[in-house]
Amino acid sequence: MWNFRNKIHKNVRDGNVVEVIEIDGVRSLYLGSVTIQSSMRVKTPFALELAYSRGMMCFLLFTDQVKHALSIGLGGGSVQKYIYANSTDIQQTVVEINPQVIATAHSHFFVPADEPRLNIINADGIAHLENHPNSTDLLMIDAFDGQGIPPEFCSQTFFDTCEAALKPDGIFEINLWGSDKNFDIYLRRIEQSFNHRALMMPTGKPGNIIVFGFKNAIDIKIAQLRTRAKELEEIHQIDFSGFVDRLCDHNPHNKLQFFTESL
Repeated sequence: MWNFRNKIHKNVRDGNVVEVIEIDGVRSLYLGSVTIQSSMRVKTPFALELAYSRGMMCFLLFTDQVKHALSIGLGGGSVQKYIYANSTDIQQTVVEINPQVIATAHSHFFVPADEPRLNIINADGIAHLENHPNSTDLLMIDAFDGQGIPPEFCSQTFFDTCEAALKPDGIFEINLWGSDKNFDIYLRRIEQSFNHRALMMPTGKPGNIIVFGFKNAIDIKIAQLRTRAKELEEIHQIDFSGFVDRLCDHNPHNKLQFFTESL
């Protein structure tokens, strides 16, 4: 079988490279390296092509009360498009520092423009967080560039700022790379910022790991997660039950729930 590879876009500005390559109907974004930043199947542009992007939707397992979501990092906008199309009661703000990425997301990845429910801002994400404490129900960090995750996005100060940006019942999630030699350090920092209310969830092997942090104490019963997963699978083409299994496989818990004093 032939793999048809077609470079359909390249933009170089101020040393930043943004490329779009399409292979067999799957369009992917690259930022000056061989690492895929985002992918989209052209025939179904609002679906979630990559496993980690489906994993980012697992905030739905923990709450149905998200009214505002803040994303730092746009990429090809896969998760933001999916929320826009399938969770119409959620207002989104997306902060992306690279204007080339924003332009490419609109021109090549079907990210809606000038939509009241999807406000995309060209700005520094860390500065935005610092200037907007207690402002969002859900904070999603997906800030990889061509070299990986920038160091300023994994410091203790950064994770403390993320915690402060959440409303009282807010949820934090970050996309990290499982093979990163500093992953355990980042996880400990997240646990410190969120008072040890954190869960990790691998989305592939090897691959991306989603880490969740919870602003306040939350009662996460495993049976309720499994029931919720089945309910969500009636609506979304996402294997939420499989993700619950991964949460159980990679986090301390007793037979009933996570975050118990006896663990």
